[in-house]
Amino acid sequence: MRARELLQAATPRAWIEAAATDWPLLLVDHANCEKKAASTALALMFAYPEDRGLSLAMARLAREELRHFEQVQKLMRELAVPMMRLAPGRYAGRLRARLAGSDPLRKRDLLLAGALIEARSCERFAAVAPALPEPLAGFYAALAEAEQRHALLYVELAAAAAPAEVAAGTLRARLEDLARFEARLVLEPDPEFRFHSGVPMTGAAKPAEAAQLAAPVDSVRRSH
Repeated sequence: MRARELLQAATPRAWIEAAATDWPLLLVDHANCEKKAASTALALMFAYPEDRGLSLAMARLAREELRHFEQVQKLMRELAVPMMRLAPGRYAGRLRARLAGSDPLRKRDLLLAGALIEARSCERFAAVAPALPEPLAGFYAALAEAEQRHALLYVELAAAAAPAEVAAGTLRARLEDLARFEARLVLEPDPEFRFHSGVPMTGAAKPAEAAQLAAPVDSVRRSH
């Protein structure tokens, strides 16, 4: 199985075009996403310490996500993209709001949500890479393979975490239900551009953070 097969919709072309234009903002939010991915893995370790298999898998995942964060930071330094605070987008919060509120189904849903987020990251890295200049294109194409592994790991852990009375078909149905909602989030108009945002709103004012990063965009375009 490929990670993108977990998704119910492809990333709209409008998002790819926005990412190609505002790639410094994409890099900043990508760095934030890597930190969030590591913190999610650590949170699962603390929430379910009795699950040794999950804890070991999340420990390895957290280390890899932090390595990716370091790689993004290195790239930002090379391209003169400053780090800055960004308000979080709506994607992860709205997806998590759809999850079961108590265990054991909460654990299953957290892992399924993790699978979808990683699958979307994989799909977007692969989709945007051809639209970006080097060294961004090669960097994102390589990261797509890592996100593929992460997505399938989360699916495997969700299957292991599902209560014994929950059949495989029920698990699949729940994943598809969450995937349909995730697809809505990436297809709906979105006032903010983020790594996991929806369709950029036509005619919306350029976000202040994108304006702050305009200089690096122009300088790298001139050099490529």
